[in-house]
Amino acid sequence: MTNARYAVFSSPGREKRPAPRIVAGLLAASIAFLSQPASADEGGVSYWLPGRFSSLAATPQVPGWSMAAVYYHTSVSAFGTAAAAREVHVGRIPTTVNVDLNLRLNGRGDLVLLNPTFTFATPVLGGQLAIGVTGLFGRSSADLAGTLTTAIGPLGITRAGGFGDSITSIGDLYPQATLKWNAGVHNFMTYVTGDIPVGAYSSSRLANLGIGHAAIDAGGGYTYFNQQAGYEFSAVAGFTYNLKNPDTQYQNGIDFHVDWGASQFLSKQNFVGLVGYAYQQITDDFGQHPALGGFRSRVLGIGPQVGFLFPVGDMQGYLNLRGYGEFAAENRPAGWNTWLTFSISPMAPTSTVTPTRRLTK
Repeated sequence: MTNARYAVFSSPGREKRPAPRIVAGLLAASIAFLSQPASADEGGVSYWLPGRFSSLAATPQVPGWSMAAVYYHTSVSAFGTAAAAREVHVGRIPTTVNVDLNLRLNGRGDLVLLNPTFTFATPVLGGQLAIGVTGLFGRSSADLAGTLTTAIGPLGITRAGGFGDSITSIGDLYPQATLKWNAGVHNFMTYVTGDIPVGAYSSSRLANLGIGHAAIDAGGGYTYFNQQAGYEFSAVAGFTYNLKNPDTQYQNGIDFHVDWGASQFLSKQNFVGLVGYAYQQITDDFGQHPALGGFRSRVLGIGPQVGFLFPVGDMQGYLNLRGYGEFAAENRPAGWNTWLTFSISPMAPTSTVTPTRRLTK
């Protein structure tokens, strides 16, 4: 999750001053992998939630315990195959049946995510190790309307109308481990995370808070952080391998994703910037309806962010708001989502030599 601390930067003609150094990414985590109604992959649901990482994601943190709480809201819609995939999934339509698709799916999610993380002071492979887990609670709702025409030989049946579904419960658990290195303005990281499918899920429901199968995701990232100028750019890329859903015998393909963020510090307490992501499925699903083909999904997103740092007793408080508008979606609904993050982490020493640099010695 997000961790914050103070470092030192200077600008030409200005005195050196303390500036916030936000670690692990304005909520490099936070994060959950919300099973949005129809996001991608099986029935429109993917494991990876784009936007999980953002600015300063690869910057080492202050050792010790930190806690982040995130309110996540999403509103999406889909047409055609992305909507029909959910109808086929919920309606248990046989894979031998031909389908003519004319459907619209609307989905909405409101979640609260909690992410405790412990950062070790002792270097591991010359870097900084942190482990944590994200859990979530919230509400997911969806409605599906339109017509779906099926044909078996000369016989045809058309289903028209609509129905909705909603659920308020707990979601899956998402453990994560990161390893980070610092070399001046350059920061590097590698991570591994995954899905433990213990959340509310039913293959016959339109809305769920779990995905019904396990998954593992791994990748790496880079952050360029110029403390003197007060700006940075971060990018984190990874791959998701999905295990088979035992309830449906469906297996999602391999996904590739890139999350990025850029920020400019306006003072020692606040910054503004941009965030974005790209998500692309690179192999076909297994077990999908023939009319859906490989059902490879794709989506892009971009939006603004703003952050504030402030003391909370002898700890560091951090508040971040960022939003994404989605476009270029394929086999996946597009819409918008917002992340409101509040985190508390250890306060960095006031020394001009940051803990990050001490770790690299």
